[in-house]
Amino acid sequence: MENCHQNAIVLKEGLEATGRFNIVSKDIGVPLVAFSLKDNSCHDEFEIAEMLRRFGWIVPAYTMPANAQRITVLRVVIREDFSRTLAERLVLDITKVLHELDTLPAKLSAKMSAAGCEHKLQNGTTTTIAVKKTEIETQREITAYWKKFVMAKKSNKNAVC
Repeated sequence: MENCHQNAIVLKEGLEATGRFNIVSKDIGVPLVAFSLKDNSCHDEFEIAEMLRRFGWIVPAYTMPANAQRITVLRVVIREDFSRTLAERLVLDITKVLHELDTLPAKLSAKMSAAGCEHKLQNGTTTTIAVKKTEIETQREITAYWKKFVMAKKSNKNAVC
């Protein structure tokens, strides 16, 4: 249990070092790390969980129970076979996911369509995206973008260096 606790601390400190997460779990009791995004206006914990699956990680994202449903967390339970090396690799993979999410358009929800969302462009400038589309238009646009994105990734795998 001492080893599991130490690995949980390594994971927690790695996540804190990114500057993008709030740690919501305590350091006592079951060795686990529960964390949420400090700013989930453009991307959320569910997107991170989904993208981590490509790296082989299953990190569930949860919404809290009644009266706290607006809070979403990711949770990693540190088991006996979860080594320090795996903790460091998970932090690295989460960092990769965050970098990739920063290059993608923001999630499009009803909340954002009213408020808008800041999005960092590849040239370093920031723009505010105000979305006023129907739900089906938004769904089609996202689907088209993701298909294009996935096809580009697939074609890059077949490229010869």
